[in-house]
Amino acid sequence: MLVGRSPEKTAAVAADLPGARWTTVDLGRLDDVRRLAAELAELSGIDVLVHNAGASFARRELTVDGHERTAQVDHLAPYLLTRLLEEPLRASRARVVTTSSFMHWVGGSRRGHLLDGTGPYLATRAYARAKWCNVLFTRELARRWAPEVTATCFDPGAVATSFGAASGGITGLAFRTPLTAFMRTPAQGADTLVWLATAEEGWRNGRHHADRSPTWTALSARDDVRARELWNRSARLVGLPS
Repeated sequence: MLVGRSPEKTAAVAADLPGARWTTVDLGRLDDVRRLAAELAELSGIDVLVHNAGASFARRELTVDGHERTAQVDHLAPYLLTRLLEEPLRASRARVVTTSSFMHWVGGSRRGHLLDGTGPYLATRAYARAKWCNVLFTRELARRWAPEVTATCFDPGAVATSFGAASGGITGLAFRTPLTAFMRTPAQGADTLVWLATAEEGWRNGRHHADRSPTWTALSARDDVRARELWNRSARLVGLPS
């Protein structure tokens, strides 16, 4: 199942994949995520669940659910979708692959203050923190759902797409300059994602990867106490039991 935000763009991609089914979702609306989960649960099986959607916003915005938009789109929505699909994912012994970033190195948060939304809003900081959450989520998911479900995340590198066009801070600036000429192509950026989704070995459950190999992560992103706290805090924010 191919999932996108734009009906036109998603349909165009699906047209190049014979027999592909597709649908759309707005990760800024958790009810939309719940509807998507119900659709996916009707499939005969889910071998791989890929969380590749991400966004960075120039100004602080709240979603209809009352959450800071970057945190919801990049972390809470994928978290909710994964939790709602627990049964089919376990049944299929599936893999969950999440797109994180090297930016997670500057996104850490102190214990007891995860997802509290305090302090001044900085677009780059909000994005970095969401990517840090992706790494922690992967670690805790691998711990909780093993051995039935495998969880990995990865850094695609700086990829020349329209991702950062509306972003603020350093991220947005980089995507609006000739620096994009030195960035990776979308195919190059997706290489590790495809590898994590299909390779039989080489990756490490619960780990962060880059260029088809496990890579270093921030010390705070290897903290099991923070990982459990993030899981439990996220559950409360989306209305699920821990």
